[in-house]
Amino acid sequence: MLATLMFVVRDGQVLLIEKKRGLGAGKINGPGGKIELGETPLQAVIRETQEELCITPHAPRKLGELWFAMSDHPDILCHVFRSDQFSGTPTETAEATPLWTPVNAIPYPLMWADDRHWLPLVLEQQPFLGRFVFSAENLLWSEILHGTEKWSETCQSPT
Repeated sequence: MLATLMFVVRDGQVLLIEKKRGLGAGKINGPGGKIELGETPLQAVIRETQEELCITPHAPRKLGELWFAMSDHPDILCHVFRSDQFSGTPTETAEATPLWTPVNAIPYPLMWADDRHWLPLVLEQQPFLGRFVFSAENLLWSEILHGTEKWSETCQSPT
C-alpha cells in the first residue's frame, strides 16, 4: 500500500491529529492516508490533509520515506512531507481531531513506536529513509538512514 503523512510546523508547534478511525485509530500522528489510483504522493498528502483537518498545506516538501512490514496489515510505503504554511482553520472532522503540540513536547507514548526515530528529523528538516517491522503494534526491528534523498532506490522493503 502507498500512503502519505503531513507535518505542518508553525511558531514552534507541529499540527498533529488524534486519529479517529482506520489503521492507528486512537493514536496521535500527522494527517495522511492512502494514495489513490492516479494520484502522486504530493496530491494525496494535500487531499488527505484537506479531508482530515480542513486545511490546505502550502509548498509541502518531501523529507522522507518509511517502509513498514506489519504482521496484520499489508506492507506500507509512506511518503513523509512537511509544510510551514497553510490556509484554512484546523477543524475536527469524522477522521481526526487537530492537536497543536510544542515541538519540544511531542507525545511519543501516544504514537506509533517508530515515530520517535524519524519525527525529530522532520522537525529538523533532515531527509531520511526508514524501515520498520511490526508484530501487531510492537516494533521488532528498525533502520534509519539520515541525510539521503534517494527515494525508493536505497530503501527496500524488509519482507
